[in-house]
Amino acid sequence: MSSEHTAEVELAPNRYYDRHFKREAIKLLPGEYYIARPGKLIVTVLGSCVAACIRDRNLGLGGMNHFLLPAGDSSGVQWTESGRYGAYAMELVINQLIKMGANRAHLEAKVFGGANVLSSITQQSVGHKNAEFVLNYLEAENIPVIASDLLTPYPRKVYFFTENGQVLVKKLKKQHNDTIRDREERYLRRLDTELPHGDVELFE
Repeated sequence: MSSEHTAEVELAPNRYYDRHFKREAIKLLPGEYYIARPGKLIVTVLGSCVAACIRDRNLGLGGMNHFLLPAGDSSGVQWTESGRYGAYAMELVINQLIKMGANRAHLEAKVFGGANVLSSITQQSVGHKNAEFVLNYLEAENIPVIASDLLTPYPRKVYFFTENGQVLVKKLKKQHNDTIRDREERYLRRLDTELPHGDVELFE
């Protein structure tokens, strides 16, 4: 099985034709990720979730994840379930990029999300925890963050073009975001009761 084929069937993400950009797009839901060679458009909608767009700046190989850390006390120095899940989500993208030929020294990241849409059910905003986690993780891995759009009250729609690393972000200020909040609350409760394992948990 070729690297290209392997990348495209990892989690069988949704595909659709984006009329605005006039090209096929891959849409990620919570718990999904996608790794691609140049020429792909990866799209996701983020509430409290975070997405990291990681790319080899020389080869143009790029990938995106979409993860939501479960509620829990992450104030200590030890990894909690949330930290392990976040690290797992990041490692999936990084390791798959390297398997496809990326050079770890040439990786760079753009990170998005962490809106304050789930704060009503936690003492500290889940979005804030997600944003803090992804920045700390990338710093520890020596992967530079060259762009970010984190926190704020508003969900986002993110478009990642793997051929040049461009990311477009649309703030969803005017639409009703109950669907995004409800989706993430269900996913949050699910992750809070399940430990990460060999398979990525898909949102249902």
